[in-house]
Amino acid sequence: MASNTKKRAAAKKERRPKRKVCTFCAEKIQEINYKDVTRLRKYISERGKILPRRISGNCARHQRLLTVAVKRARMIAFLPFVSE
Repeated sequence: MASNTKKRAAAKKERRPKRKVCTFCAEKIQEINYKDVTRLRKYISERGKILPRRISGNCARHQRLLTVAVKRARMIAFLPFVSE
């Protein structure tokens, strides 16, 4: 009985998914422009929400810059606040 629980615990640790790489770091982009709507759309869900870091794979710095850029693009009406 005890050996089964150890095997399950070991199998659970092995299933850890590989960490995604930040696309902005990979492309060496320092600033995220709010006018670049095609790039910003990749990080918005079909409901109009900004995707979180664990799903998008961005680093903390670029996720903060992305959030500011999306919010600015929404205020200027480049991006919608919600989907239809």
